Amino acid sequence: MSETNDPVLWRDRLPWPDPDTHKHARGRLGVVSGPMLHTGAARLAARAGLRAGAGLVRILCPPDAGAVVAASIEAIMVEAFSTPDELATLAEPLDCVVIGPAAGLTEATALNLAALARTDAALVVDADALTLFRGRPEALFVSLDRDDVLTPHEGEFERVFPGLLDQGREAAARSAAETCGAHVILKGRETVIAAPDGRVAINRNGSPWLATAGSGDVLAGIVGGLMAQRMDPFHAACAAVWVHADAASRFGPGLTAEDLPGLIPVVLAELAS
Repeated sequence: MSETNDPVLWRDRLPWPDPDTHKHARGRLGVVSGPMLHTGAARLAARAGLRAGAGLVRILCPPDAGAVVAASIEAIMVEAFSTPDELATLAEPLDCVVIGPAAGLTEATALNLAALARTDAALVVDADALTLFRGRPEALFVSLDRDDVLTPHEGEFERVFPGLLDQGREAAARSAAETCGAHVILKGRETVIAAPDGRVAINRNGSPWLATAGSGDVLAGIVGGLMAQRMDPFHAACAAVWVHADAASRFGPGLTAEDLPGLIPVVLAELAS
């Protein structure tokens, strides 16, 4: 059985600060960037995570990307790493890390994911960090646990879970979550959110304006921002998908991914009222 994704499911679980809250108490999010010419996706995700309420956001990047990233952000911090072990050291104090947006289809991304899995940070795994495991999904699954979230569109889903879509999207997402032991957001017109314990929610406020490059990176950042604030993965995923779609609908024609982070506070303000 599934239910419709609606604020009634998760509104009371959204993390709001109280008068004594400080930035570290609001959660620490990391986003892994690709190399120098591939930093935009990580910056989109990081901005979305910050707008979703994470108190501190760091972009973790290869050394050649540091100057590019630092020149284009303000409130977001930048840390460089050269090896998977260095990445793990940077990620250890964080509550959640997003990996995959333009990370690169190289073995380095696989090693970085494995290193992050050795930390205490929850993971949001997207894009290249999914496609990389085509034909060897078990190598991905060993790095996951029930605190993690995968965010594939149908193409990425088929690469990691070949044949499951033949069952239909709802059944496929449920089976995938049970198989990999993590949460799965199967993106589409009606995005399906599935938990490894069998819970499934269908999102029905989807917006066609999200059919634009980078919108998925923003979604990954919203999920990560909510999870960094210790919102449980299933409800964080449900809330992020709904907020993401509602923000797009508010903007409408001409939407680009860069517009989305700035719309997140408008949606959250209404949810808080």
